[in-house]
Amino acid sequence: MALPALTIRDLKLRPVVLPMRRELATRVAVLSEAPLLLIDLITEEGITGRAYLFGYLRRGLPHYAALLRDILEMTRGDQVAPRTLFEKVFKGMTLFGHQGLTTIALSGFDMACWDAMARAQGVPLAVLLGGEIGPIEAYNSNGLGLMGPSEVAAEAEELVAEGDFRAVKVRVGRATLAEDLAVLRAVRQAVGDDILLPTDFNMGLTVAEAIRRGQAFDEEDVYWIEEPIIYDDLEGNAKISQEVATPIQIGENLYGPRALAQALRAEAADYYMPDAQRIGGVTGWLRAAALCQAASIEMSSHTFPEISSHLLAVTPTRHLLEYVDWAEPVLQEPLKPKDGAVMIPDRPGTGIDWDEAAVKKYAVEI
Repeated sequence: MALPALTIRDLKLRPVVLPMRRELATRVAVLSEAPLLLIDLITEEGITGRAYLFGYLRRGLPHYAALLRDILEMTRGDQVAPRTLFEKVFKGMTLFGHQGLTTIALSGFDMACWDAMARAQGVPLAVLLGGEIGPIEAYNSNGLGLMGPSEVAAEAEELVAEGDFRAVKVRVGRATLAEDLAVLRAVRQAVGDDILLPTDFNMGLTVAEAIRRGQAFDEEDVYWIEEPIIYDDLEGNAKISQEVATPIQIGENLYGPRALAQALRAEAADYYMPDAQRIGGVTGWLRAAALCQAASIEMSSHTFPEISSHLLAVTPTRHLLEYVDWAEPVLQEPLKPKDGAVMIPDRPGTGIDWDEAAVKKYAVEI
């Protein structure tokens, strides 16, 4: 199938800061707003590819924008051929390093390129990649921060009801193990035995404390233990995986498929959940999915549900999609979870189109 030729003309970059419906207190930070950098890849042929990057903090946005402007200067006038452009930009960033901000900027550019290609073809991204549209099983990750047992339990019931979810994520890592256990038991009592409870320490523990808490969690019917320690301590994560029966989940902070390959070789975890803006966008994700397929290891997603749903549709060892609604205020047609799943929209590209009035409302200067 011949794809329409597209030529890169410009990148339109717009920073916005969006309110989060629920404040999210984690072991390492408290999030109450979502700083996003909206990306429009404008082509000479009139097709625009769209994507966004999550800044975590407001001050992350100008760093992303500066690197994306550099990428534009490298690629202006080039044909939109995502894999070729990925390699060109990857090599062009070599002197600045292949992890951290450079990979995030490359990921945003890559996602916008793939969106443009799918729009030009008039098909959803999942279809362009050889898959099909349909429901992708998800868990609700829009809350359950480090609050008390009664507050977390009440919020867990709300999260389940929002889309008939069969799984909700519980943030853990309170001052004591006893506090974490009290919360887990309160949530389990509130939602019942049929709801899966993945947990997330947000890299907040030492190896020894992770083993101690993980072995206690083995008795609490949790679905996985996410990022118990710093993400790049592969040896430490491997030790925890060996000592704790509950599956260990990492991957959101791995920069590019090479980092995932290193983690797989180290047997650092039982499950992996790449993040679209760190793994290398669509191109990086496809390579990561092939690695997980070869290792027969389940692969979930981290945030970015709008594009991650398409990517999981073509992931051979597909596990669960992390559903968050952080970009919803600026989207024309946000995802609407139902029956514990997110339906891939039957629209060209990723289905991302901006609500321009909302973009103007939430715009900030950088």
